[in-house]
Amino acid sequence: MASGLHKSEVSNPVLRWIDARLPVVTMMQKEYGTFPTPRNFNYFWNFGALAMVNLLIMIVTGIFLSMHYTAHVHYAFDSVERIMRDVNYGWLLRYVHANGASMFFIVVYIHIWRGLYYGSYKAPRELLWMLGVVIFLLMMATAFMGYVLPWGQMSFWGATVITNLFSALPLIGQDIVVWLWGGFSVDNPTLNRFFSLHYLLPFVIFGVVFLHVAALHITGSNNPLGIDPKGPQDTLPFHPYYTAKDSVGLVAYFAFFAILVFFFPNMLGHPDNYIPANPLVTPAHIVPEWYFLPFYAILRAVPDKLGGVVLMFASIAILFVLPWLDTSPVRSMRFRPLARPFLFTWLVSFFVLLYCGGMPAEEPYVTISRVATAYYFLYFLVILPLLGRLERPLPLPESIARPVLRGGGPLPAGAVGKPMEKA
Repeated sequence: MASGLHKSEVSNPVLRWIDARLPVVTMMQKEYGTFPTPRNFNYFWNFGALAMVNLLIMIVTGIFLSMHYTAHVHYAFDSVERIMRDVNYGWLLRYVHANGASMFFIVVYIHIWRGLYYGSYKAPRELLWMLGVVIFLLMMATAFMGYVLPWGQMSFWGATVITNLFSALPLIGQDIVVWLWGGFSVDNPTLNRFFSLHYLLPFVIFGVVFLHVAALHITGSNNPLGIDPKGPQDTLPFHPYYTAKDSVGLVAYFAFFAILVFFFPNMLGHPDNYIPANPLVTPAHIVPEWYFLPFYAILRAVPDKLGGVVLMFASIAILFVLPWLDTSPVRSMRFRPLARPFLFTWLVSFFVLLYCGGMPAEEPYVTISRVATAYYFLYFLVILPLLGRLERPLPLPESIARPVLRGGGPLPAGAVGKPMEKA
């Protein structure tokens, strides 16, 4: 072999020739073939792969939709209707893309919940978690701009309400609003820049996902027990074990996605968005898409506009410092019987906020939102730090292999590695 070439072990001669000069196949085999992963993953670990698949679906359908969409206030609504009626399978592209946003948030919310329950944000995975929060923020920005593009009533008024929030910032708030609008109201410049950014940001998300996966492969995956692998008996190669398991999850995901697209395509949207945008007619009840409702409820729970904006952004920013707020040395909630009910109560408060965010800003929803908002922050800022000092966790297993291979029972001395040899 010529000097400087990589020694490829690929059997196919064409792939071997390429791999010797650009070892992509070897890298993929190392990172997604022989990569050692904990042997006790459950189906919650499918959702990272599902999020990646969902992102690719959104990018591909978005590219094809952009070929037929016109980013102009006079033509945007009609161009969407043309996609639905005249473009071959345009209705399918549009429904997959619109419902794909909801599916993306469902998958990511479950992915975040798994991280909270199993302590995947703790050392040494702090940067991995923070990159995940960056992805979440970019998703929210992309989804908000995409919701404006159909230029229906809810698109226009949602953009007006949300962008106006920045006017609450002292000194620079109004300048930021004018910069976002590209003028003195939500109009054609706003639609143009939102379309440009909505097209660009998914590729930025893809770049951050690459960093997210790279950080994961440096620190290794967490697992349901929250303990580090002690040796080869605690791990399995990613392929074929977890590629097969992810495939099962992928089939279930596509089945649910197909039911949503073909039978309930407008269930998660708002009917007012099938009315062309009219700056002179305000909808009776302006609401964002369902995945923003918890944060919208937090915004409305505070009577002061600036306070509501600060608290809404703080509800996401607090996730960045979560690895340092949780002071417990134990990762998994399986071994934290005192902390577990508090976490489930936090989950209930999140769903309460989601429900109240979709209701009118009146009693009793405002008071309920305030109580749920108080607990949302109380859990992170007070309960978690105190529990880390006061709680006595259950004893942790000696290794991942013991509970996996013996149903939680003890193994005979020296027998931990033997079952793995058979596997």
